[in-house]
Amino acid sequence: MRTSRILSGFTRRSVGSIALATVAVVSLAACGGGSDPLSSGGAGSGDDPNTIIVGSANFPESETVANIYTEVLRANGFDVTTKFNIGSREAYIPALKDGSIDVIPDYTGNLLQYLDPDSTATSAADVDAALPAALGSELTITTPAPAEDKDAVVVTKETAQRWNLTSIADLAAHSNEVKFGAPAEFQERPGGLPGLKAKYGLDITADNFVPIADGGGPATVDALASGQITAADIFTTSPAIAQNGFVVLTDPQNNFAAQNVVPVVRATKSSDKLTRALDALSAKLTTEELVALNDSVSGDAKTEPAAAAKQWVTDQGLDKPVS
Repeated sequence: MRTSRILSGFTRRSVGSIALATVAVVSLAACGGGSDPLSSGGAGSGDDPNTIIVGSANFPESETVANIYTEVLRANGFDVTTKFNIGSREAYIPALKDGSIDVIPDYTGNLLQYLDPDSTATSAADVDAALPAALGSELTITTPAPAEDKDAVVVTKETAQRWNLTSIADLAAHSNEVKFGAPAEFQERPGGLPGLKAKYGLDITADNFVPIADGGGPATVDALASGQITAADIFTTSPAIAQNGFVVLTDPQNNFAAQNVVPVVRATKSSDKLTRALDALSAKLTTEELVALNDSVSGDAKTEPAAAAKQWVTDQGLDKPVS
């Protein structure tokens, strides 16, 4: 079952101790299964910079993006093998360092928090600036994608119109009327209710907090749509937001850390050729594209991640070498 990005926004993508989760976001609802892809031994790709092992965490979005990396790198002449559904950062960061894998998609804010638990950076600029030092000498990253999958405070269109809401700050004036749905951890995590109160004055009492243990998934969506709750913690790449006409309230104070998709690379496999290929890919991976990919994989179509990735790469013109 998915780990590093599931539990809640906090649990699913939070600091390093990301354990197994319960239920994924609507767009990420399937759990990874099968045997441990690292259990067959630590055979790596050796010293050849053109031989790359691409890994993924064990949830659909990570596997889809990892398949995109695989397709683009192959189109650029790399000999690529894969080890998908590895698990949480506790598993795949050591795998990068020991050479079991060479490249894996991650998320900037939680990667930084895992590597440097004392970091207080939350804005995209601050997170990006802090990452190089946190990565140390064994790891590196290429340019993060515009695509971001992060926690968000979400309300229905009707609530947004009734209270004239655009940002989380606007919701604060209605604190006493807001029933807030989120995983139980949201009550205590710094970026949960404590952060919303400190940064915006949104003060949700214990009586008005509704714990829903599906990480922003179907139960949370149904509770919000039906009016059982007034606001919810739902992730920004969930297709349920657009499908239900929900409104994502802006977070100008960066209560939720930036979570841009970023390729993490074993430093000894870094090269200009690899960087050019991954940068070209990342430049085209927007949040909207990621939502569409998630919908294709975990929505009604139930497209396999590999097939969805291959089609996306072709559609983006990335199935040819980067010039």
